[in-house]
Amino acid sequence: MSALHHRLLTTFMTISLFKAKIHRARVTQAELYYEGSVTVDRALLDLAGILPYERVHVVNVNNGARLETYTIPAKAGSGTICLNGPAARMASMGDEVILISYAQMTHDEALDHVATVVLVDEHNSPKDVLHLPVSEAADQPLLDIPGSVSSS
Repeated sequence: MSALHHRLLTTFMTISLFKAKIHRARVTQAELYYEGSVTVDRALLDLAGILPYERVHVVNVNNGARLETYTIPAKAGSGTICLNGPAARMASMGDEVILISYAQMTHDEALDHVATVVLVDEHNSPKDVLHLPVSEAADQPLLDIPGSVSSS
């Protein structure tokens, strides 16, 4: 790689990296006739570092559906995960979902980035918060999350 190409790559170009996720939360409500979005327990948003109205992907573990929307904060400690508007057709109450946010950053910024994973229990109460530095990604084993392909 030429020095100019390297400088362009590391200084001016941005890439999209996984910023944070709330992993395998259970859908508590689906409100079809609401304006749209996903309403999320404010405590979970805060733990993940996801802001109100931030764009997120919602991945339904039960049916494979994937959608993009934005967050609306619910009362902290409520355990609320509510898909609103057309998104309500993408999940049923009790489905497990992953809410993922991404961030744009330069290559150099990405090397210092630390992603956050909030693990929740069956009531959407936080069990653990993982911090995953990009700089250590090659040295970390795959996450062993119950029910995942890597679990034994």
